[in-house]
Amino acid sequence: MFFASYPFAQFQAHKKEINDSISKTLKSGNYVLGDQVKDFEHSFSKFCNVKYSVGVNSGTDAILLSLKALNIGSGDEVITVSHTALATLSAIISSGAKPVIVDLEKDFLTIDPHKISRAITKKTRAIIPVHIYGQVCDMNKIMKIARENKLYVIEDCAQAVGAEYFGKKVGSIGHVGAFSFYPTKNLGAIGDGGMVTTNNKQIANKISRSRQFGWDKNRSTLEHGQSSRLDELQASILNVKLKYLELENKKRINLAKLYRSSINNPEFQFIKSREGCKHVYHLFVLKTKKRDLYLNKLKKEGIYCGIHYALPAHKHNGYQKFCKFKNSNLSITNSICNQVITLPMYPELKSREVKKISQIINSLL
Repeated sequence: MFFASYPFAQFQAHKKEINDSISKTLKSGNYVLGDQVKDFEHSFSKFCNVKYSVGVNSGTDAILLSLKALNIGSGDEVITVSHTALATLSAIISSGAKPVIVDLEKDFLTIDPHKISRAITKKTRAIIPVHIYGQVCDMNKIMKIARENKLYVIEDCAQAVGAEYFGKKVGSIGHVGAFSFYPTKNLGAIGDGGMVTTNNKQIANKISRSRQFGWDKNRSTLEHGQSSRLDELQASILNVKLKYLELENKKRINLAKLYRSSINNPEFQFIKSREGCKHVYHLFVLKTKKRDLYLNKLKKEGIYCGIHYALPAHKHNGYQKFCKFKNSNLSITNSICNQVITLPMYPELKSREVKKISQIINSLL
């Protein structure tokens, strides 16, 4: 039986080290913003090649606190995409700003830089490119647009930890990077967790205060904040798993190559991978116009696939009224949600299992 994601397998792979790390943390008696969080922030900064990393309680809060640190809120507009997890739009809306939805590049399903330029108004303050599935957005074009229009760029790296854009790690290219450590992610905790990366000391300090009510070192508040701390136990788990992230991303890349070379059913199309960049395959996604038919057939064979995403975020009832968009200009976004199908993808998946899944897909003609 194969699943689209399988977090338990990640725990099993490092069970002893994780249990030892948790035990050490429990014995320390320091359970909030202690040494585990400090060590993980330091190691993550080194991994991403940035000066500062600040641990928060989720990827959603990583975006929200970044927006607040950049003084983005009511009356402001933030350009992003709708082919993403609801967290992206949720954070923008929670800040008081308005999400402005633009369409995707057809080949890569990442934000279309040409559409960004057309969506900029006097109210635009930031761009949030989403590195979807582990695929990197076209950051050179995006950063050029941002410079020319004096806009901030917050990279949504929730699905792409370890991905690279021409040698640069995601989270090190924009003004801020926002990461999620939700259990299904390439670097997953056993619970929630998030991180903000930046090379700007002022932004890092502001987020460090904002994640804990606005306190400074003396517990004096300089601004309003909230409670959004990376849990010490989750940091202890992430400290173990970070050591293996590059190796596990390499396994994902090799499994993706095997899928690409093994699947030859013409009813399925691959999503292109951007040349010169490192796609880390948080998800392995195909397109097919007969998705529902094939989903049911694969399920009968014991292959449980996912859909990322069945409905564009701006079409959810609780979000639509907060968004700015022109439905006629979202042709790729609106069509892709009916075609995408996510195959099983995790480092513990065996090559023989990928070949078996591919063989079954090929037989569905």
